[in-house]
Amino acid sequence: MAAAIGLRDSGEPAAREEARRRLVALAARLPADAEVAYHTAWAHDVLEREAEAVPYYERALTAGAPALTEADRREAYLGLGSTYRVLGRYEDAERTLRAGVAAFPGHGGLRTFLGMALYNTGRHEESVRLLLDLLVRTSDDPTVRAFGRAITAYAEDLNRTV
Repeated sequence: MAAAIGLRDSGEPAAREEARRRLVALAARLPADAEVAYHTAWAHDVLEREAEAVPYYERALTAGAPALTEADRREAYLGLGSTYRVLGRYEDAERTLRAGVAAFPGHGGLRTFLGMALYNTGRHEESVRLLLDLLVRTSDDPTVRAFGRAITAYAEDLNRTV
């Protein structure tokens, strides 16, 4: 698996394709291995083969031993949610990203992609609220920080006027 990951990470298209082939074969031999499934999904994603990545991400998040590390689990939620969104499977994206945010509430990437999925599912106010909250919590921009309390208050009711 380490050799396939090295090929995938090389950035070379032919090497990435070889990594994908190796990982698909390994995943076929080890269908219950979450780590192999995760890396196989990722190998598909870097080649923009999102639809093929989905079953591997799903397996990675539900497979047994060995379980994913915490870092890989976070990235699997993000990868699967983002992939669902790219494929237009917005409700699946929202469900997956909500689960990821519930498991990892401090992960800004998961919250950002959830905000995009909420927009896609028509939950515009919740999307903007979530993204404004993330902006206030993570921005180093002094002008955003100066208005942080006001932004947070307005985010509570985006349609409020005086």
